[in-house]
Amino acid sequence: MTLYGREQIITTPPGSRPAHQGRIIVGSVVAGVLLAILWSFELVDHVIGDTVANTLLGHDAKATAIGGTLAGLAFAFVSGLAGTFTACNIAMAASIGPMSQASAGSSTRRGLRTMLKPVGWLTLGMVTVSGVYGFVGVLIGDRLPQLSTAAAGGIPVRLWQSMVVFGLVGLVFVYLGLTALGVLPDPFARRPVARVVTLGALVGAFLIGRPYPLFNKLFHWAVDSGNPLYGAGAFILQSLGNIVIVTALFGLVVLLSRGRAIDWLSSSPARTVAVTGALLIALGVFTFVYWDVRLPAMFGHGWFPTMPYNR
Repeated sequence: MTLYGREQIITTPPGSRPAHQGRIIVGSVVAGVLLAILWSFELVDHVIGDTVANTLLGHDAKATAIGGTLAGLAFAFVSGLAGTFTACNIAMAASIGPMSQASAGSSTRRGLRTMLKPVGWLTLGMVTVSGVYGFVGVLIGDRLPQLSTAAAGGIPVRLWQSMVVFGLVGLVFVYLGLTALGVLPDPFARRPVARVVTLGALVGAFLIGRPYPLFNKLFHWAVDSGNPLYGAGAFILQSLGNIVIVTALFGLVVLLSRGRAIDWLSSSPARTVAVTGALLIALGVFTFVYWDVRLPAMFGHGWFPTMPYNR
């Protein structure tokens, strides 16, 4: 362990460090960059996202006005569910590794209740941030860059906010991945639950940068309502919709394997660390590269490879 002033930082125990850390890091970085190159926002935003929202709401989600508070809250959850696999949310899949780590050791004994515990910690961090932002966002209203229709440097102002927020989130994910691997001092080494709460807060922060059209519509509705409590509730529901599918997949793996998947990870601390670190680094690199390299290149700032289906 290492001491920094009065704060005690617990580093990853040597026995739990995976072999070939360098290869894991390089492989994760390459995977993140490739994902940023191959990602099709047309497919996930419009084909998948719009189809899911239109089907669940029973009408054109973009074209139909939100009619009332209950309709707005329903729209919040459905649009969050529809945006699960958008580029501004997919990085939350990195939480699967830490959630597995936080539930390790007792999955077969307590079953579903144990699985829900790390999900609950993730949700706590997420709804705290999203709720506060929804409340404050309504108070600030159209003064937020996220709601602006102006442009600066040829890039919409709302996307400048996206680049700043997701760039920082991506870097934090990479940092957490490196600490999980033991490359950097890890304050969460003996407190995996704290890592999950922190990841939940980062997932909640996705809303601060999200340019997704359905979320933009929800945000305008919340501001027009003039009630910050509506904003907080709507943003919390939006975030909850974002994590439903990933949480269900995590639960399905636990239940179908009868906890063996978690036991397989926890039986080798090095394996758990490798999975956690690789997911965090890969999706952190994807988030940073997509929003701070690929997106500016789309507006003529720099260069980034373009796939034929993204032209």
